[in-house]
Amino acid sequence: MFYAVIMAGGSGTRFWPKSTKKHPKQFLNLFGDQTMLQTTADRIKELIPAERLWVITNDRYVDLVNKQLPEVPPKNIIGEAVAKNTAPCVALAAALIQEEDPDATLAVLPADHLVRHPEKFRKVLKAANAKAREGNNLVTIGIEPNRPETGYGYIEFDTEQSEMHEQKEVRKVKQFREKPDLQTARQFISSGNFLWNSGMFVWSATTILDEFKKHLPEISEQIDALAPAIGSEKQKEAIDQFYHACPSISIDYGIMEQSESVYVVPGSFGWSDVGSWNAVYDLREKDNNGNVIEAEHITITKSKNNLVQSNSDKMIALVGVEDLAVVETDQAILVCNLNEAQGVKQIVNQLKEEDKNKKYL
Repeated sequence: MFYAVIMAGGSGTRFWPKSTKKHPKQFLNLFGDQTMLQTTADRIKELIPAERLWVITNDRYVDLVNKQLPEVPPKNIIGEAVAKNTAPCVALAAALIQEEDPDATLAVLPADHLVRHPEKFRKVLKAANAKAREGNNLVTIGIEPNRPETGYGYIEFDTEQSEMHEQKEVRKVKQFREKPDLQTARQFISSGNFLWNSGMFVWSATTILDEFKKHLPEISEQIDALAPAIGSEKQKEAIDQFYHACPSISIDYGIMEQSESVYVVPGSFGWSDVGSWNAVYDLREKDNNGNVIEAEHITITKSKNNLVQSNSDKMIALVGVEDLAVVETDQAILVCNLNEAQGVKQIVNQLKEEDKNKKYL
């Protein structure tokens, strides 16, 4: 059977002040009525129903996930005692699902990405699943690039190896490339055999656990120690011990960049990782002056290309400004240049340094 694992433990620091420790990005309504997490679950339900959906999140968000995804069985919502990047999360999910279904394949999906064309996404996901079921293959989903983007990692594929699954092309991966500078990104695009790395994967539970034995034995050993407690009253205690014992490492670096059997399904389905307020501005509908407004009380003159978000009764006035993000919550106000929106993470780091300011996180 085909399962899904949604990774929902991130802190979403680039979306402060809307995103906080209590309510990070994946639980926000940034686009429409659903939260990012709800949208992620909704877009795959035609392929993977709620009973085969698992969510790995931080301990503090387990109740929030239960509230936002009430159709998902509570046993499928797993809390992490400490954040240890994506590799331990993937290993744990594979072990839990394999115990339930030894022949399972699973899609690993971030909770906070935007997909504007879910039907196209599902077709890509079906092709990735077909390739994963064919053998001991690790399959990733690559995004067909439309610009030389420096904010994404890239996947270089072999132009001479191509096969078809579910009417979709599948390519052999040559190597993963780090986020490039602009000149390198332009070279990637012009070469024609590079895709954006979406951070979405499909594989069988058995295959990925075997890869952990080969490339991350320290995590595999912890899975072996955890295994006897799966399904018992001691499962939560064992999971906590597992996380405390595991190294912090990404699945990309720990497994994908090391494995020799990695394939990619190219896709174009309106994808964005929504990495900053600038991305929200780019993706939202704009008025005649290029402004994105989500506020009850606002007046604007001689201002264009701004993003304003506020749920308060305060009047917000913009005069003669351009390219700003103005984001107000009950506790904080952010004003930043949209082109510098990645720097919001630095503000969060500064707030962490002083005890008197931690209440704003």
